[in-house]
Amino acid sequence: MAGNKMLKFVKIGPQMPEKRDAEARRGDFHEIYGEYITAKAEEQASRCSQCGVPFCQVHCPLHNNIPDWLKLTAEGRLEEAYEVSSATNNMPEVCGRVCPQDRLCEGNCVIEQSGHGTVTIGAVEKYITDTAWERGWVKPVTPPRERPESVGIIGAGPAGLAAAEELRKLGYQVHVYDRYDRVGGLLIYGIPNFKLEKDIVQKRAQRLADSKVTFHLDFEIGREASLDDLRARHDAILIATGVYKARELECPGVGVPGVHAAMTYLTASNRVGLGDSVKEFADGTLDAKGKRVVVIGGGDTAMDCVRTAVRQGATSVQCLYRRDRENMPGSLREVQNAEEEGVEFVWLAAPKAIHGDKHATGVRAVRMRLGLADATGRQAPEEIPGSEFTLPADLVIKALGFDPDDLPTLFDAPGLAVSRWGTIRADFKTAMTSVEGVFAAGDIVRGASLVVWAIRDGRDAAASIHRYLIQKAQAGLPAQAAE
Repeated sequence: MAGNKMLKFVKIGPQMPEKRDAEARRGDFHEIYGEYITAKAEEQASRCSQCGVPFCQVHCPLHNNIPDWLKLTAEGRLEEAYEVSSATNNMPEVCGRVCPQDRLCEGNCVIEQSGHGTVTIGAVEKYITDTAWERGWVKPVTPPRERPESVGIIGAGPAGLAAAEELRKLGYQVHVYDRYDRVGGLLIYGIPNFKLEKDIVQKRAQRLADSKVTFHLDFEIGREASLDDLRARHDAILIATGVYKARELECPGVGVPGVHAAMTYLTASNRVGLGDSVKEFADGTLDAKGKRVVVIGGGDTAMDCVRTAVRQGATSVQCLYRRDRENMPGSLREVQNAEEEGVEFVWLAAPKAIHGDKHATGVRAVRMRLGLADATGRQAPEEIPGSEFTLPADLVIKALGFDPDDLPTLFDAPGLAVSRWGTIRADFKTAMTSVEGVFAAGDIVRGASLVVWAIRDGRDAAASIHRYLIQKAQAGLPAQAAE
């Protein structure tokens, strides 16, 4: 019986796809995990306990129907598994690669909590959709009927792309505007190839183009057009720009050459991988080869930076973080991967100054200890007097997080309300901003967060835009004529 294919966790242990040897993967930017063979994917999916309250699903921002597509995979019904997986997720193969499953679905798996080891949900999700692409199951969107209304989306990152797909399913004419020359945003220029190879993103972009989503690239709002210009072209606007402005390091010497923001460094590396000519990389400014590298920060972006530096041939790579391993915000799986590849973590240490006059030569730091909990419940780090030390460095990368750009100024839209953090204020239920017909979603509302949350926010915003436009149509208001 089909039911006998499940509940195998008591007999079969968890097993990820084979991970490439650390020494081999240091030399290239290819993904580090191999692919499941069909039998192994079915075996690992069969470990699911099909529990009554699926905490994996509860703790997934998209509330993916994880137990259902695990069961279908275990039964060999892979095309159905893909249909269930893609019903709630616009980019399951991306989430299977870049989500911190150890903090979300897998970390809350019931059999993980019972001591049997989690179901390898992310790897199975990746296998399902990669197979779907190979077998031609992923088709362009074909709405049942075309609607006359058009929607302009600012930002071709995960939130914008998820919203674009959902709106095309409903038949809207969708135009996506992005200041970069490729579709994908953070997925293309922020996340390194060893986590997400770019052909994965490019296939998604092509599928949307084949679904008649129109992309306007190298198009910067405030330069090519103002927000009001776009409002005149479209019946609704979605702002999904993400947040890219690096948080500054506040210490002496931060402006010396050799100190760079994480996104500047990662974008240069990803552009080179895509075949672009990058002057700052060619002249060695943003190339870690032969350099002593210190990355300041403890999130997933910091992990991307240290692992990129290793692959570029850095002499040494150290990660400076003011809390300990247990309190770092990044994925512990990524920390393990970085350590395997030769990265040294300097826990409980914070920068005090950057040494060097004409160029960075080192980072002076101080040892920290964790004191009383702050308002968020995390123990606040405090300096240990007299514990200063210096890390030699030729390249210092700031990975302290991201803040939003000043969009009301950039978009020439003074009426666009923002929070005290600079994020756009949007109604919690409708995603509508302070400007009529303009919605916002993703990191530009939430603050810097995960790809999976951006997809969720984009889907929710699309649903709100649909309700808004239906109400306009019922009121007899005319649709705009988009370009």
